[in-house]
Amino acid sequence: MTMKLSALAAVLVLGLATGSAQAQAMRPEVGKPLQAASDLLKAGKSKEALAKVREAEAVGNKTAAEALMVDRMKAATAQRAGDTGAAAQALESLYGKVSGAEQGQVAEQLASTYANARDNTKAAQWVQKAQAAGNNSATLKQLQAYLQGSSGDYAAIAKEAAAAVAAAEQAGRRPDEADMLRLADAQARTNNPAGQAATLEKLLFNHPKKDYWAAYLGRLPRKAGFSSRLNLDLMRLRLATGSLERTEDFMEMSQLALQAGLPAEGKAIVDKGFASGALGTGAEAERHKRLRDLANKQEAEAKASIDQRAAAAVAAKDGNDLVQIGYAYATMGLADKGIPLIEQGIAKGSLKRPDDAQLRLGMALLQSGAKNKAKAVQVLRAVKGAEGTADIGRLWALFANTQG
Repeated sequence: MTMKLSALAAVLVLGLATGSAQAQAMRPEVGKPLQAASDLLKAGKSKEALAKVREAEAVGNKTAAEALMVDRMKAATAQRAGDTGAAAQALESLYGKVSGAEQGQVAEQLASTYANARDNTKAAQWVQKAQAAGNNSATLKQLQAYLQGSSGDYAAIAKEAAAAVAAAEQAGRRPDEADMLRLADAQARTNNPAGQAATLEKLLFNHPKKDYWAAYLGRLPRKAGFSSRLNLDLMRLRLATGSLERTEDFMEMSQLALQAGLPAEGKAIVDKGFASGALGTGAEAERHKRLRDLANKQEAEAKASIDQRAAAAVAAKDGNDLVQIGYAYATMGLADKGIPLIEQGIAKGSLKRPDDAQLRLGMALLQSGAKNKAKAVQVLRAVKGAEGTADIGRLWALFANTQG
C-alpha cells in the first residue's frame, strides 16, 4: 500500500527553498552539484537529480553542514526517483543529525518509506520513534492504523484509538472523527458490540452525520430486548435524521402511525413521501394514493372527535387514554394542548407502559418548540426501560442537542 508521505513536503521545503543559499555557503565541489540537483528536481528530473546528489555525496571531508544538506537532498530526490533504499539510508542518516520536531517528521517519513517497501516491521518501529519524538500528526495515526490492521492487531488499534478519544475528552476537546471511526471499526472486529455502540453514540454526539445515524439506528433493533412495538419510534428517528428514504419505509411508517391511532402523523408521513417522490410513482402508485386517501379520511375523523375523546379520557380511571390523546394532539401540531393531558395521564397513574408515557411526554415537549427544548431533553434523558424506550429517549435528546 502506498502511503501519503506527510514529511516529504517538509524535506522538499528544506532541500529546495533553502538549497540555493546553503549551496553558496558550501565548497563548490559540494554546493554546485546540490544546486544542480535542486534545479533538476524542480524540473521533474528526479533520477538525474539523484545522480548529482551522489556526486556531492562522494566528496570527502564534508563539514557537518555539507553532510546535513546532502542527506536532505538525497532523501528528497531518492523519494521522487522511487529509490526507497537510498531514501531510507539518507533519512536514517538525517534522523541522527536533527532534533526536536524535525526528528519526529523524519521518523514519520521513514515509517512511510518502509511501509511502501512492504517492510512493516521497520515501519512500525519508526512510527514508535516518531511518536517518542512528539509527532502526533493525523497522517502518522493513519499509517499506524494501516500497519496494525495489516497485522490483524485490532486490539492494539482499539487501545490506541480509545486512548486518543479519552485524551481529547479529558482535555475538553471534541474527539477526532477519524479516531472514533477507527475505534468503532476495531471494536466491531474484536467482537465488542457494547463498546462499538457506545463509540457510535459518541460519534453521533460529536459528529452528527446522516451516515452515522443510519448506521446506529440500523443496528438498534438487533439489540437484545429491543421491542418491535418501538418500530414506529425508530422510524421517527430515521425520518428526522434523514435516513428514511425508501418507498417501502414511507409506506410502513404511515401504516404504523395509522394503526397506532395517530392519523395526523400518518398523513404527514404520506405527504412527505409524495413530496420526496418516494410515493406516488411507479407500479405501486395507485396503492400509494389509496393509502393517502385513507390517511386523509382518518385524520378528518380524528380531528372531529378528538375533543370529545379527550373529555372521556379525563373521566377515565387510569391515565392511558390521556397519554394517547395528548400525544395525538401533538401530532396534529397542537403540542401545547396535548402536553398537559399527557402530564395529567402520568399523574393519574395505572399506566400499562409508564416508560412509554414518559417518552411521549418528552417527544411532545420537543414538538412544542424551542421554549420547551431544555425540559424535553431532561425528560427524554430520564426515560427508563429495558425494551428500547431508554435508547429512543436518549437518542431524541442527543438529536435535539445537535440541532443548535
